[in-house]
Amino acid sequence: MKTDVLFINPGSPDKIYQGLAEDYSAIETPTWSLLLAQAMRAKGFNVGIFDPLAERLNIEESVKKIEEIDAKFNCFVVYGQNPNSGTVNMHGATALSKALKQSNNDVKTIFVGSHMSALPLDVLADEDSIDVVLTNEGVYALLNLLKVNSFEDSELRDVKGIGYRKNGVPILTEPEKIVPQDRMDVDLPGYAWDLLPYKEKPLDLYRSHFWHAEYKHEKRTPFAAIYTSLGCQFGCDFCMINILNRDDNDPIGEAANYSKMRFWSPEFIIKEFDKLYELGVRTLRISDEMFLLNKKFYDPLCRLLIERGYGEHLNMWAYSRVDTVKTPESLELIRKAGIKWLALGIESGNRQVRLQASKGKFEDVDITQVIQRIHDADIEVIANYLFGLQGDDMDSMSQTYDLSQELCTSAWNAYAVMALPGSTLYKIAIAKGYQLPNTYAGYSFFSEDTIPLPTDHLKPREILKYRDEAFLRYHTYEPFLKRVKEKFGDIAVNNIKNLTKIKLKRKIVDNFIETVEFSEGDSR
Repeated sequence: MKTDVLFINPGSPDKIYQGLAEDYSAIETPTWSLLLAQAMRAKGFNVGIFDPLAERLNIEESVKKIEEIDAKFNCFVVYGQNPNSGTVNMHGATALSKALKQSNNDVKTIFVGSHMSALPLDVLADEDSIDVVLTNEGVYALLNLLKVNSFEDSELRDVKGIGYRKNGVPILTEPEKIVPQDRMDVDLPGYAWDLLPYKEKPLDLYRSHFWHAEYKHEKRTPFAAIYTSLGCQFGCDFCMINILNRDDNDPIGEAANYSKMRFWSPEFIIKEFDKLYELGVRTLRISDEMFLLNKKFYDPLCRLLIERGYGEHLNMWAYSRVDTVKTPESLELIRKAGIKWLALGIESGNRQVRLQASKGKFEDVDITQVIQRIHDADIEVIANYLFGLQGDDMDSMSQTYDLSQELCTSAWNAYAVMALPGSTLYKIAIAKGYQLPNTYAGYSFFSEDTIPLPTDHLKPREILKYRDEAFLRYHTYEPFLKRVKEKFGDIAVNNIKNLTKIKLKRKIVDNFIETVEFSEGDSR
């Protein structure tokens, strides 16, 4: 039977992660390819998933594989687990779609993902190899398109939730809704795990983050990432997560306008855990933006995991806000369920900067006490920080770094603030005329072309230089290495030392000449 739609998970890790790509960056299961494939399969369509990122295939090999499958439609699913991944992965996605069109101009390409939701008209104007874009999460829009089974204008004009070119001019059709809360278990009915490639056993081509596996490469696979909810009820300026909830046709989508959360039922989600456990997966990421926000959903799910006896065998991590980790009882529950790590968005060590970035929607808590409470529950923390938030100067960034040393968590992550398409900061950057990356890969936090936003006090190169130096300082910080050794052993410490030998190239830092004076907003 001919494949109706092939879901393609493209990537270009070398360009995005530089020297980290080979051994250190995670290779995560393609969440939205899995969700969309299962949703369309449940409606009777014949589907497939092609993951050249996991299979480490180059463009030529990928084109050959896609042509062999010969699907009616090729849907490039350009998401990722990090906030910037939807834009960053456009680098590999468009390179592959161009090569595919050059090989066979009649092939039909659909693109869905956060960058399309943020800038659908720009994508259609810039990328000739893309025939149709879906303008939010794409569940209903794709179903509409598959039912029509045509790319003719006479048919496309009535398909809700898409963008295409009419006589060469990009246009958007009437917006489509996202899957509502009461239809989550029905219209997003799980993950098509069985369609993923593997080498020797299921999910062995995927690997966790380095720290998640206690800094030991052999513990990173098999691995899977899973959502129990979608979206976030907050609207931080620097974040574009909620762009997948978009329900309008503004030329530039702004995620803060679509803040909402939707949940699968715990009884439904536990069945996905059952499948993964049966497949032999013990290392898992719960990808929810705010897993510990709503006790109504996370509490019963954790109890189901404990009842099944999974908790003692699983190594999971999940996100939490610093102000939602309130009681020892809740921490004891999630630890028994198998959550051994919490990712906390601490963002800044300066209270004023932190509250400004989150629009004051985070409770002002004693972060040191929160970390201690988590550590007392035998849960490790990966602390996330941002350098270059609006209001930041060298003193406030130093406060952030000093706080990170004081907290001394077993994992540390920091980004230089960027104007990610779909975020409020992106619209601000456009309005103020700030220089933005001129390539998709430039939106990677780790790429050579990265260009952060300036602040009133700092130039982009200063922020990026500080971030990269802070990474090295923390990962060679003796109290941190001592903690890692006590928790995970000498092998983990040696692996971290090897990681610090990798130097990222940064054009705006490496090519800077001190004698040159720059105007406001210049990011050279």
